[in-house]
Amino acid sequence: MTYAGAIQQLATVADIAARRLQAQRLTGEPFKTAVDAVRWLGAVQAQDYSGAKWAVGQRTQGAEETVLDRLFDQGAVLRTHVMRPTWHFVVPEDIGWMLELTGPRVRQKMAARDRQLEIDDRMVERACDGFAAALAGGHHLTRQELGEVLRAKDIAPEGQRLPHILMTAELAGLITSGPRHGKQFTYALLEERAPRTPGKKPTEAVTELARRYFESHGPAQVQDFVWWSGLTVADARLGIASAGSALEHQVVDGKEYWFGFQGAPNGGPSRKESPVAHLLPNFDEYTVAYRDRTAALDPDHHFEPSLFSFGSVISNVVAVDGRVRGAWRRTVRHGTVQVELRLPGQLKPAEAAAVADAGRRLGRFLDSPVAVW
Repeated sequence: MTYAGAIQQLATVADIAARRLQAQRLTGEPFKTAVDAVRWLGAVQAQDYSGAKWAVGQRTQGAEETVLDRLFDQGAVLRTHVMRPTWHFVVPEDIGWMLELTGPRVRQKMAARDRQLEIDDRMVERACDGFAAALAGGHHLTRQELGEVLRAKDIAPEGQRLPHILMTAELAGLITSGPRHGKQFTYALLEERAPRTPGKKPTEAVTELARRYFESHGPAQVQDFVWWSGLTVADARLGIASAGSALEHQVVDGKEYWFGFQGAPNGGPSRKESPVAHLLPNFDEYTVAYRDRTAALDPDHHFEPSLFSFGSVISNVVAVDGRVRGAWRRTVRHGTVQVELRLPGQLKPAEAAAVADAGRRLGRFLDSPVAVW
């Protein structure tokens, strides 16, 4: 099928869902490695570390949780605050220019809260001096240990002050994730975890980010990219314009969608592959990366956020052919991962079989038996 033929198929909201599934590699050929998956997506929201691993795992051939843990500990994938005031997985070669592009905007959003916490530039400078000295030479310290570094500098770390100061140090490009100590996360000096790469001029950086977002997440709207990147509308439009022929656009139901040539599949799952189901984790890029999430909602099966007490469309959701049908959560009992589903309506037999297959994929990823009920 020609690319023009693929464009003609983008006619309905359901087509947008199918196209996004393939652009994000939730259908079609998966990535060979988890690093490839993170690089393609640009950044993967990751304040829920376990959920973010499963998000990457669903897009990676033969992925196993233990392998992702090993890659994270080795620094092949880093976890830091970038784009929005939350953690993301990024690859080392991208972290520098992404921080330079998006970090100032995040700092602006933090400014009011920093004033409430009595955090000023002089305090941050003293804190960063302490972090740099404590972490130099390959030392990796936990949040609590870095809190003690602040105390030694006569900076009180109580409440939200410590996380805000750590986030500021991340956004400044001083610190990033280190290897885990047991179940505890550590911090390391960024210069010791990521190779120095040539910087990008602002226009080059915003163009690169826009191109990669629309290739890996498209079809998407300008407002979606603004939400995902944390940039201004003006910057978003500049990035799209500068990307030129690398991006295509089409209007569907009065909304303008942009997508990339590399992200343009042949219209989603084939009839043989449909239905296809996914157990999407908290903050999966398929749901969280858009301001307008209409394409992920099934008009025939209303999603009720109260299915679980923590429920929302960006929490653990069951998706069939890219449309959210319900919620799920997992617990471990007697060595078996129990996946509890809550669906407002009945699944058709083929849909139920697809959800069961999604459960088996989760089991292979966790290397554990999984019971879906």
